[in-house]
Amino acid sequence: MIKAIVTDIEGTTSSISFVHDVLFPYARKQMRQFICQSVQDGKASTHINDVRMETGNLDMDLSQVADQLIQWIDEDKKITPLKAIQGLIWEQGYQHGDFKGHIYKDAVEYLKKWHEAGILLYVYSSGSVQAQKLLFGYTEYGDLNYLFSGYFDTRTGAKVEVQSYRNIIEQLALAADEILFLSDIEKELDAARNAGMQTCWLVREGETDIQAGHHQVSVFSDIKLA
Repeated sequence: MIKAIVTDIEGTTSSISFVHDVLFPYARKQMRQFICQSVQDGKASTHINDVRMETGNLDMDLSQVADQLIQWIDEDKKITPLKAIQGLIWEQGYQHGDFKGHIYKDAVEYLKKWHEAGILLYVYSSGSVQAQKLLFGYTEYGDLNYLFSGYFDTRTGAKVEVQSYRNIIEQLALAADEILFLSDIEKELDAARNAGMQTCWLVREGETDIQAGHHQVSVFSDIKLA
């Protein structure tokens, strides 16, 4: 029996195009100004130092830090200080009304239904926990964060590593097979299954394949919890 559901965001609850065509370009455009402003408000100081630590160049000036962050965005890197700084930039964008978090209608409907049924809901994304809360907090359906019992990001581990899912299982204090993981990425699903979780593969575009390594669905209404 499924007692908890852990869901990915991009390509699962939300469109890939929103992340790649709206959020990433926005962060890239605002990055240099945001990093320079951090001298005054100190909001990103810790994360900037983490960039220096990540590169091994402790003498990087702010311009070099911004260059490195922009390069990581262009390379679609899943690096913790990048994700943290992106989250801070997106916070400004959400608060200023520059965009709203995209959530599929079927995802909203079933997340609410599962929540009402007493199933614990969690998010696991390469985006920072802050970015996750912002996306679900500023949607056309209102603030959806009340639905979730917790959030996991790259601090838990890489999403393609089995140990990351073992860490989540330990924190949820449930049997592994009582947890369902939703994602659109096969390698993530493989890792979750190898940790003992049940899995479901979201295919938002294209046809589902009954011979795929994980059960595939195109919408949340087809997800089976039995």
